[in-house]
Amino acid sequence: MPTAIAVTSADLVLPPTDHQTPTAALLPSPDAQPLDAAIADMQVLVEQHGYVVALYPASLPARHEHRLHTVRSVLESDRIALLRLDLPPLGVAVLVRQLRQLSVCDFSAGVIASAARLLSHYVYAGALLNTVARLDRVPVSLRTHAKSWVPGSQFGVLANPAPQLVKVGTGEQLAGPEFGTHLMVARGQSASEWVTESLAPAWRVQGVVEGALPGESPRWWGTAKLVEFAAFLPDISVLYQLVASVRREMCSWCGMDLIGDRCGFCAAPLVPPEPGRGAA
Repeated sequence: MPTAIAVTSADLVLPPTDHQTPTAALLPSPDAQPLDAAIADMQVLVEQHGYVVALYPASLPARHEHRLHTVRSVLESDRIALLRLDLPPLGVAVLVRQLRQLSVCDFSAGVIASAARLLSHYVYAGALLNTVARLDRVPVSLRTHAKSWVPGSQFGVLANPAPQLVKVGTGEQLAGPEFGTHLMVARGQSASEWVTESLAPAWRVQGVVEGALPGESPRWWGTAKLVEFAAFLPDISVLYQLVASVRREMCSWCGMDLIGDRCGFCAAPLVPPEPGRGAA
């Protein structure tokens, strides 16, 4: 069985791109599910799949995050990875689908978990906003705050991989990916076509897909008048080659395979080899 991918909200589960991509398990909030039921469901996931990689946005309410850690602690399981992501909600959904795609490949659970950090650098996530007055997740200058009160103002904001903000209509454009991507677009209470008519051509995306706006997005961006977007690598073969090209290591703490500089399961940093022992 493939490694189970789990999420904290159903709107983080995008439609699969093919018949092989599995869905993701849902880990409800404490208000929606008693602790005993949450423990039982997680136990079933571990028994059926061997390992569980749970992804959740950094904006997740504290009670929900505490529930995830409580369940793992009660089960005393080292087969559950809890990955906190700083991406906007639509970016999280895109990354979750990429890991769902990779879960059916010949990668170990440790590699899949640590691949989340690697692949997040290739997700260009942002939004078109009618105001940045309540935006606190991307640096906004006082001058830009003042401009946001002008009627009709719109701002293009990039949160990942590097923060950037431009005022629409000034000729400025957000820095886009230098590789082929598809663009996922989710509309809030905004009728603007700037993302599809201006941003998509500037970024030379190879396809535009419309999706539903995640419920967390208005709170994340500070307004419901937005159009959220995320450019991503859609091809499973490219994702596979990207992950497979990175050298695999073994976590010195829990023994899981990993790529990059940190274990996805226990979060321990990769310990560099001692001087003179590289060959060993």
